[in-house]
Amino acid sequence: MKLHYKIILGLILGLILGIVAVFSGIGQFISDWVMPFGTIFVKMLKLVAVPLILVSLISGISNLRDTAKLSRIGGKTFSIYILTTVLAIIIALFLANTIQPGKAFPEEKTIELREKYASEATMKINNAEKVENSSPLQMMVDVVPDNFFFAASNNKNMLQIIFFAILFGIALIMIPENKGAPVKKIFDGLNEIIIKIVEIIMEYAPIGVFALLAGLIVDLAGDDPNNIIITLKPLLIYAITVLIGLATMIFLFYPSILYFITKIEYKSFFKAIFPAQMLAFSTSSSAATLPLTMKRVNKNLNVSEEVTSFVCPLGATINMDGTSIHQAISAVFIAQAFGQDLTIADQLVIIVTATLSSIGAAAVPGAGLIMLVIVLEAVGIDPQGLALIIAIDRPLDMCRTIVNVTGDATVASIVAYSEGENVKFNEDE
Repeated sequence: MKLHYKIILGLILGLILGIVAVFSGIGQFISDWVMPFGTIFVKMLKLVAVPLILVSLISGISNLRDTAKLSRIGGKTFSIYILTTVLAIIIALFLANTIQPGKAFPEEKTIELREKYASEATMKINNAEKVENSSPLQMMVDVVPDNFFFAASNNKNMLQIIFFAILFGIALIMIPENKGAPVKKIFDGLNEIIIKIVEIIMEYAPIGVFALLAGLIVDLAGDDPNNIIITLKPLLIYAITVLIGLATMIFLFYPSILYFITKIEYKSFFKAIFPAQMLAFSTSSSAATLPLTMKRVNKNLNVSEEVTSFVCPLGATINMDGTSIHQAISAVFIAQAFGQDLTIADQLVIIVTATLSSIGAAAVPGAGLIMLVIVLEAVGIDPQGLALIIAIDRPLDMCRTIVNVTGDATVASIVAYSEGENVKFNEDE
């Protein structure tokens, strides 16, 4: 059985086990004896994230002896990522203003949710204030590490790792080739080793996904089985609005631009990256999914290693189209729930703020909520409104991570095609 079928089976069985556990009262057993296997899986993926980005970027850049080509690929990649993020936010604002999910929120329910999640919302606000009170150029400062080993010790410092890897790779191709060749061979070998480690870890993926989903259902339900199904009409409308925005990107926007530029058919594209999408759904982390994303883009979309190893790691850090859609719709939803009308100027501010904040968002679960606080305060919306959406953030986080990963694969294919590569679908061996 192929990997993606095993992952789907793990998803289904995990959901079934979670539901059965909640209704039979063995939720604690699942949390104690099943969920740890999912945690181990995520930790293994995070274990290889930093070395994969570091080694693959250096290996990829070292293959580009032409520094002009490196500059050209970098410019294309960054520009396309920013463009898709802006378009994603515009789509989100259109949906939020058309559907108006916040209008259905009764005042008493708003108060109830604010009280229930007050402490968690306050924690996110405090974290956001640290970012907001910093210098306007603090993001640029934070990209440059002052200690490589400290940066490499935390997966949240992905931009710093990318900065060092790019700097190292450029220096490697600028020194005489006879002196750089031994170093390049070392990193090429390390790259092969890490890829093999990823393949070993992915054999465990179905079990990890099974445990993660079972644990998630138990966690969402809490002490009340009725919490499995969202009964609150306004939250359901809000969730549907976000899902429509995410689906628009996955099933319409990305496949369309990919088809018109590279001629890859919808079905072939989804077949190529489906395992990565499923892993993104279960882990809620672009960084954790990165190893599989790179493998599928390279092997199944025929994108060269030099493009894959540059575009995908960068995308896992700065390409947050799904997060941007969530931020824009959430901001409008909370404003509507509080009876606050947003002007055209306010929504332009949302576009700019959500774009900039998504670039700096960590590629880990829940980081979008912290960035959302910055967006809310930029247009004068009470950040305590975050409490209205925290209850269902995790499932939506899982879905928006699929968008982020799909966007990474799309941009990598477009950049490769623009460089004259024969981008096409390759069936699994």
